Amino acid sequence: MSDTPESENWRREVDRSFSPRREAGPIDLRRYYVQPAYSGMPTFMGVPLALNQDDLRAGKVDAAVVGCPVDVSTGHRGAAYGPRAIRSDERYMYATPEAYIHSATRVNPFNVLKVVDYGDAAVDPFDITRSMEPIRGLVREIAEVGAAPIVLGGDHSLLWPSVGALSEVHGRGSIAVVHFDAHPDCHDELFGHKATHTTPIRRLMHDEMVPGANIIQVGLRTATGPDDQLFNWMRRAGMKSHFMAEIERVGLAAVVDKVIEEAKAVADHVYISLDIDVLDPAFAPGTGTPEPAGLNTRELFTALRRIAHETNLVGMDVVEVAPHLDPGYSTAMNARRAVFEVLTGLAMNKVKISTKNYTNPIVAGEVRFSLS
Repeated sequence: MSDTPESENWRREVDRSFSPRREAGPIDLRRYYVQPAYSGMPTFMGVPLALNQDDLRAGKVDAAVVGCPVDVSTGHRGAAYGPRAIRSDERYMYATPEAYIHSATRVNPFNVLKVVDYGDAAVDPFDITRSMEPIRGLVREIAEVGAAPIVLGGDHSLLWPSVGALSEVHGRGSIAVVHFDAHPDCHDELFGHKATHTTPIRRLMHDEMVPGANIIQVGLRTATGPDDQLFNWMRRAGMKSHFMAEIERVGLAAVVDKVIEEAKAVADHVYISLDIDVLDPAFAPGTGTPEPAGLNTRELFTALRRIAHETNLVGMDVVEVAPHLDPGYSTAMNARRAVFEVLTGLAMNKVKISTKNYTNPIVAGEVRFSLS
């Protein structure tokens, strides 16, 4: 009989003491080497499952996907279903990690990196504040073994415990957060609440000692803010905010050059936080707070891959995917592809491709394709 009070059952782990003992290591849940994407038990892109730190260590894991199905802190619910949708709504015919090849770089990240699915963090479906510590704990478990957490949201409140956990492992102030979003998400509170999807940047700065200079934002364009007071606070805090107006003026490639330079100047490590609403609603209608005139997928994917390749990336999240708002599945598909781009960048870094903004020269048309 468990001593856990009933009010804590939402975070009580399954008792595995009666389960057969097994050797530590990731578990491949596929019954067949090649199977349709719509069959089997869904993990992210068909990667093996890890249940604990022993599995992560034994598998020498480079990156671990973890779901955080929270949406209590947002006015438009539905993002709690994001992790499941990103994992399972695969449109490709086969879910075989060994078969994925990045079209522009010719790199298969799953052949370079050891990637696993680490399941979901415990969440209290009625209280966002009580969900913060379990999320922090699971992200910390991944980081402690030297792997990069790939966090699937869920709403943007999870940025607070995710970067908080990484700061505990890598050192306070050692992480630059590259924040792709239509909104600044640096309010102090929302309707009196400190933990919401509009406040994680402020929580990082106030509660996790992340300097304002370590916050680098890309894609801001909301018509409802920041107002003059918040806009000026952001500037005084030292935040680096690249609005869509700047991207329209000089192009995203030039802004990404600046972002990488800014991140390296202030921190040893980089974390990417991707709110899917940085994309134009044409590419990501399935989100609670869409904003017109955003990035397109070609721009975003290249930017994510570059940052993962050209910096010391220690983690990422993709948040605010609300699949019920998108009957065409494009939002979940683009969120999944965003993670694939980051994994590709990490793989390029690991194999020491040094060329900035690298693409395969044959694919890029720089050299003639020939079999002779």
